Amino acid sequence: MKGISLTGALFVFQACYGIAEPPLYEEGGTARMSFTLVSHKDGKPLEGINVMGSPFNYPSTVLGVTDANGHCTVEIPYRRNIDGPYLRFEDNGGNYIAKDTTLTDLRERDILIKMDPAI
Repeated sequence: MKGISLTGALFVFQACYGIAEPPLYEEGGTARMSFTLVSHKDGKPLEGINVMGSPFNYPSTVLGVTDANGHCTVEIPYRRNIDGPYLRFEDNGGNYIAKDTTLTDLRERDILIKMDPAI
């Protein structure tokens, strides 16, 4: 009888309070993401592309810049009441058209971004 009571109590607790979420989903927390940016035209890595991000619908902060291999790892801001963080990939040199996206899946992995030349 005690086993049933304890199980029932745990069920009620979980139903009321939910299961604890991992730290990256805490309000004001961050999610670690990696990006590789390449030219859509020839697949070559793009160096010096700004990865900008915001938990709102406009980029506010440069989170990182791609290296010689087109790679950049950033910490993306997270807000519970927003669908997903807004990101912008922008070439300050103007050689590539900026790309915007909203991420809905914040699992850590490398995301390939292909950018179109501006010309």
